[in-house]
Amino acid sequence: MKLFVIGATGRTGREIVQQALARGHHVTAFVRSPESMTLKNDRLTVLTGDAMDENQLFEAMQNHDAVLSTLGPRKPFKPTSLLHDSAIATARAMKRVGVKRLLILSAAAHFPGIPNRIVSFVLRNHMRDSLAMEEVVQNSGLDWTIARPPRLTEQDYTTYRSREGAAPKMGFSLSRKAVAAFMLDAIEQQKHFHQIVGIAK
Repeated sequence: MKLFVIGATGRTGREIVQQALARGHHVTAFVRSPESMTLKNDRLTVLTGDAMDENQLFEAMQNHDAVLSTLGPRKPFKPTSLLHDSAIATARAMKRVGVKRLLILSAAAHFPGIPNRIVSFVLRNHMRDSLAMEEVVQNSGLDWTIARPPRLTEQDYTTYRSREGAAPKMGFSLSRKAVAAFMLDAIEQQKHFHQIVGIAK
């Protein structure tokens, strides 16, 4: 498949690119700073662009099978609309170009529960933005899946538990490698259409 990755130079985005290439896919990394993409592969194309620019996304997205977005805030404590604005631009570009499948990264803190309420308060600017992003995605008319992991780690494993509409019980962390594995599995196995999925270790 030809996969289009937004946020490919972030820590989770890099895992998606590496694992997608290892699985034999062709990958387009749409990045703000191409010099940050040190990975080299015959099936990897690196394009420079702004994830909030619909026309740039439209031009870059031609002839892809699915879009994966792992954008996160650079400064999570400051007010921002990066995720919301990028979701709007991405959804519009996808509809114009005819790509239906979208996998996007959000946060388990949006599920109910006391610990999540605390996280949501501390990171309220980021949470407000990611919830607005989720709303755009759910109303996009695309074949979307929203992944909500808990605290992300750099550990070296790719296994995960997933649960549609809720967080897996006692799931307090998940490796970035496992998040990438879940998102790629969902595309390859054609699962979790129009679902918010809790994922955890």
